[in-house]
Amino acid sequence: MSKDHLLKGEKLQCRVIPVTWARQNCAVLWCLETRKAVIVDPGGDIDLLLRIIDEEQIDVERLLITHPHPDHAGAAADLADLLEVAIEGPNRGDESLIRRMSRMGEHLGFYECSPFVPNRWLEDEDKIEFGHRTLVALHCPGHTAGHMAYFSPEARIAFVGDILFKGAVGATATPRDHLELLRSIRLKLLPLGDDVLFVPGHEMLSTFGEERRNNHAVSDVAAEKYDHFFDDPRFTRGS
Repeated sequence: MSKDHLLKGEKLQCRVIPVTWARQNCAVLWCLETRKAVIVDPGGDIDLLLRIIDEEQIDVERLLITHPHPDHAGAAADLADLLEVAIEGPNRGDESLIRRMSRMGEHLGFYECSPFVPNRWLEDEDKIEFGHRTLVALHCPGHTAGHMAYFSPEARIAFVGDILFKGAVGATATPRDHLELLRSIRLKLLPLGDDVLFVPGHEMLSTFGEERRNNHAVSDVAAEKYDHFFDDPRFTRGS
């Protein structure tokens, strides 16, 4: 995405804001009844995020992290300090990655990237409440070991970080990680429903139905070639 995108619902509203030179899709979402809000993946451009908070007159209660790559989490520590709010996520599987985040940021050109310790490590199906709204956390390893996605059953929208994109899937370090990524998408995300709109970490929004039908890596047709490996212990993390 190249510009701010507003998603309007009856009870939940969301602004998707591309931040940093990587144009990472940071999401600011809030309960329309209470104006209580969360921010998913504040990778950078803190002044822009503060302006949006002021424009929408919302009260941010916490920051949510899908995974600790610098473009997704580089500004989390500083923004949490400014807003005096907690950081929640990712899963503890990304603990070592968080410790390396500043060094990774310098290498990739994110020079104001600060490490953090989450106030709450998240597990699969944990709940995150803000105002009268609730998100469900989903542990979706593959791109990173502790990668989380966040799903609103009520608004039928998911925030998936770098797990899934329109027409593509996230990068992985090994073939086993790639299979784990496919497992996360096929068994955790797509079953949420074809109607679910998802916000990827970069580029255009899509629906799970569109990807299930047409994504070359995770469509129903593509999955026929590999889904029998999902329960094979040889390809399970830790085996």
